[in-house]
Amino acid sequence: MEKEKRSYYVNMVEAKDGKMAEVLNFNFGGHHDIAAMVERAKSLGFAKDKHAKEFVLAMRFMHHVIKKNSDNALFAEFAPQFEAFKKSVKEQLGCGCDCK
Repeated sequence: MEKEKRSYYVNMVEAKDGKMAEVLNFNFGGHHDIAAMVERAKSLGFAKDKHAKEFVLAMRFMHHVIKKNSDNALFAEFAPQFEAFKKSVKEQLGCGCDCK
């Protein structure tokens, strides 16, 4: 069974001196429902809801970067620890899809 692909557009705007300036933007995709992941992550006891959002985005972005750059020496030490942490989080929350 093929997984439904989702596409997200990330746009970061800096607010400085009462003015808004676009800093960066990019497309990001995959099969995870990020909004559903954020809702489940709120149960982890973050001090603020925005921390659940930041956590989920950080996890998804880091996972994606490591996966797409697995041969990069920068991640040699960190990748196994990140995978173990991700597995622990996934055991607590699930990921909202059928991935393994």
